[in-house]
Amino acid sequence: MTGPVLAVDQGTSGTKALVICPERGVIGTGFVSVGNRRLPGGLVEADPEELYESVIVAGRRALAEADEPVTALGLANQGETVLAWDPDTGMPLTDALVWQDRRAESVCAELAEHADELRALTGLPLDPYFAAPKMAWIRRHLTHEGMVTTSDSWLVHRLTGTHVTDAATAGRTQLLDLDKASWSPRALDLYGLLDERLPGVVDCAQPIGTTTAFGAEIPLTGLVVDQQAALLAQRITAPGGAKCTYGTGAFLLAHTGDTPRRGDSGLVSCVAWRLDGRTSYCLDGQVYTAASAVRWLTDLGVIAGPADLDRVGGTVPDNGGVTFVPALAGLAAPWWRGDLRGSLTGLGLDTTAGHLVHALCEGLAAQVVELAEAAATDLGAPLDVLRVDGGLTRSALLMQTQADLLQRPVEVSVLPDATALGAGALARLGAEPGLALADVLPDGKPSAVYEPRIGPDQAAERLAAFRAEVTALLDRTPV
Repeated sequence: MTGPVLAVDQGTSGTKALVICPERGVIGTGFVSVGNRRLPGGLVEADPEELYESVIVAGRRALAEADEPVTALGLANQGETVLAWDPDTGMPLTDALVWQDRRAESVCAELAEHADELRALTGLPLDPYFAAPKMAWIRRHLTHEGMVTTSDSWLVHRLTGTHVTDAATAGRTQLLDLDKASWSPRALDLYGLLDERLPGVVDCAQPIGTTTAFGAEIPLTGLVVDQQAALLAQRITAPGGAKCTYGTGAFLLAHTGDTPRRGDSGLVSCVAWRLDGRTSYCLDGQVYTAASAVRWLTDLGVIAGPADLDRVGGTVPDNGGVTFVPALAGLAAPWWRGDLRGSLTGLGLDTTAGHLVHALCEGLAAQVVELAEAAATDLGAPLDVLRVDGGLTRSALLMQTQADLLQRPVEVSVLPDATALGAGALARLGAEPGLALADVLPDGKPSAVYEPRIGPDQAAERLAAFRAEVTALLDRTPV
């Protein structure tokens, strides 16, 4: 049996590190927040050095708390965040363009006639959310020097000196042939990236290199994109279930087996993970603003922070007729309208902070319902349960609202750090390949289960109000 492993989740708003023991669970934790610069025009940037430093500091804090040696390292990453960097020095040549950044809309506009071809090839719609448009934008506007990759490749190079990315992260670029799980020359050509020095595409659990950045030498044996790590940690390893992670955004993934499922409901078809050369696939739907919408409400002074959702929301029984479409960074799946802005309607002199909190929770939950229904359509069967994780799952108001609108049970993960747990599971699997996948996964028992408290008619009425406002937004802002 392998000893404890270090799992690091480098996320949008911070880096979480866990030391995970197979017998005792989490024995050490570390967290370091990271800042993003949000600029006019939908620009969102991060300092790459701050991202790297957060990985090192969070990892060392977790190791110090555990006070035990670890046998392997697993790393999860943001997925669609990109930068250019110097392969000789490892130093960044640009800021990191965060996944929420919209500046590559011009690149997507130029490729509009190839949108269907790219989607059929890669499983992804043409949208600046994904990595390839940002990579092309960097090459056109910032630098032709060095290499341009997703942030994980740069982090791995800084840690180990190797130049790789895992199959799941590669699937977030719109440069991966979805059926072959290898780089697509055609997609690279369309984006003008055919001559790039791309990282090698590796399995999500295998020896990749070693690092001494945390002190003693540790082999890196797990590498994965964040949402797929959470899908794995939620023990959804076959078709039928789905998970939703409520982080900076909200992300619903449903496993589709060993064949990509290309539906027409607006969801993304992508790699879930690749193990022992065998690729598993999933459907993926995104809500661009979840915790970031709560942060926006906090910045306005309506609440003091996420922990205030239940207290302030509990002062009123409902939303008081207020409808909030929290498209503060645009609407993602199934609409794919990143150009839209949010709306807040039904306000009156009697509207209170509690009504706004209820409206926000309903707006977030309604978008997740749209994703769940789209997944059910593509899979040909309704989802039986939704497993959830992430910081916002601490809000009983949001979770109950989710169960009410979804009309399905919502199972809350014992630990909100499912992404790091998934990275840790892959690290164990990569360090000891004789283990079965089920042997490395965390306990699947939920900390809480929220059952619907309203009937389907009332849920449909509340969803109809939200959908009417989305339709109004779409009508006011034509493509």
